[in-house]
Amino acid sequence: MAKASTSLMRPPAASAANEAAARERLRQALPATVELLKQRHADRIADADIEAYVTLNWLEWHGGGLRLTITGRNVCAQTAAAAA
Repeated sequence: MAKASTSLMRPPAASAANEAAARERLRQALPATVELLKQRHADRIADADIEAYVTLNWLEWHGGGLRLTITGRNVCAQTAAAAA
């Protein structure tokens, strides 16, 4: 029976910390992302970020385009309130 390589396994704490950092980066970038969508420059948003936003339910595909969800609007509002 083959053993799993421990060098490829990450400790759960490190993985959770990486996910939290990535989520915070996306949260901070969301207002700028929304502005790009308003200006019809979605091509300037990284594909990986779009996937992450959709997974978080902050953006959704609608009629071949991206739009902000209610959750995404709330995140934007929280970000703006924290900045004020």
